[in-house]
Amino acid sequence: MTLLGTGSAIEASADHRKPRASDPIVFPAQTISSMTSTICAPPLQRNWPLWWKLSLAGALLFVLILAVAIGWLFYAGIGIWGISWPVVWGFAIINYVWWIAIASGGTFISALFYLAEVEWRGALNRIAETITIFAAACAAIYPILHLGRPWLFYWLFPYPNVMGVWPQFRSPLLWDFAAILTYVISSILFWHFGLVPDLATMRDKADAPRTRRFYGALALGFRGSENAWRYYSIGYGLLAAVMAPLVISVHSIVGLDFAGAATLGWHSTQFPPFFVFGALLSGFAMVMLVAVPVRRLLGLEDFITGRHFDILGKLLLTSSLCLSYAYLMEAFTTFYGPDAAAKRLFIDKVAGELAPIYWTTILFNVLAPQAMWRRSVRLNETLVVLISLLVIVGMWCERYVIVVMSLRRTHLPSAWGDYTPTVWDWMTLFGTIGLFIAGLLVAIRLLPTVSMFEMREVILRHARRHR
Repeated sequence: MTLLGTGSAIEASADHRKPRASDPIVFPAQTISSMTSTICAPPLQRNWPLWWKLSLAGALLFVLILAVAIGWLFYAGIGIWGISWPVVWGFAIINYVWWIAIASGGTFISALFYLAEVEWRGALNRIAETITIFAAACAAIYPILHLGRPWLFYWLFPYPNVMGVWPQFRSPLLWDFAAILTYVISSILFWHFGLVPDLATMRDKADAPRTRRFYGALALGFRGSENAWRYYSIGYGLLAAVMAPLVISVHSIVGLDFAGAATLGWHSTQFPPFFVFGALLSGFAMVMLVAVPVRRLLGLEDFITGRHFDILGKLLLTSSLCLSYAYLMEAFTTFYGPDAAAKRLFIDKVAGELAPIYWTTILFNVLAPQAMWRRSVRLNETLVVLISLLVIVGMWCERYVIVVMSLRRTHLPSAWGDYTPTVWDWMTLFGTIGLFIAGLLVAIRLLPTVSMFEMREVILRHARRHR
């Protein structure tokens, strides 16, 4: 049985909107011409449906809330947040790590699986890359806002030290700056480079002169000649080879931000791989969460099939098991070691006043994904959305456990304190969620959601197999 499937039963089925175990990567009824027309249709249509307009309006409302929160922060300072001694890292760092993890998981799907020459990647890589771009943009907001004087964020740049404000190279803020800047620039290049052939197709399919000029400018003069394709393949492969290890190193650096501090609950060599496991889990969950409505609303059921949900469900389960091992090792190393303060901190996590957040993390990140052992669950769109949403919430709770629970109980009981987020903390969080959703909606309005040039290769390989 080929990856695309041969079954006449599939072709005979009147309704293949519901994912099935027998689904191929692309349904055999799709030709290159029909595939191109289907994927080009949503961005090229003049009037978009009501669901898109209402969704964008709701997302922009949250963006407005974000703008209000940031404006008040610039006026009143970071004292409007709930941070205080000893919890001087609050929602800003929690949300930063949460968003960068979501971004990293999307890059993993796109870059690493391209190098592995995985055929099913072609239907999901554009979604994953778009998630990466806007999640990284949301993440980049928080370190700047957390500086205290965010209008002086350019002090993080290594510019001539005339004023004596050269960056403190022992500061995790500089690590974050270097990691985020490198990652965002590389992600934008990888995303746009992967779009170039499809933008050229959009240019050729567009009827309105203004639309042709828009896509033509973005396509950078790509004409699809033999030389262009040869150089393009080399360049895209090199970018993928850079992005694949970069996604691991970036989130390892985020883990080192914590591991490099002599703080209870942080100073551990397992933090870099622990953060990578969490990034993969949240990234896979976000791709699944976005893929379900996108395939339904844009009519992409022939390209995002049950095969994709089956594979993504297995990857989600695998990353959950890896993260479960990290949770287990955290408990083991804590009680195997001699540090009484670390043991007291762990007991406070599991049995203290904030214990419900810890057990929510375990429930959503460890227990909920175990349902993915069953194929029927992996192919049920409702359950896929529910489990993915639980994982994303669970990963946010995990960041809360790492940041707040560790800082509120220091080595000295006399220095203990508590943390209560303010309305401005919540407004900033939900505002960035609105920014992320608005970015995705604009992207699917203007750009092809599925990689057409990669899907053409899949369809051609299928045709050669059945000659």
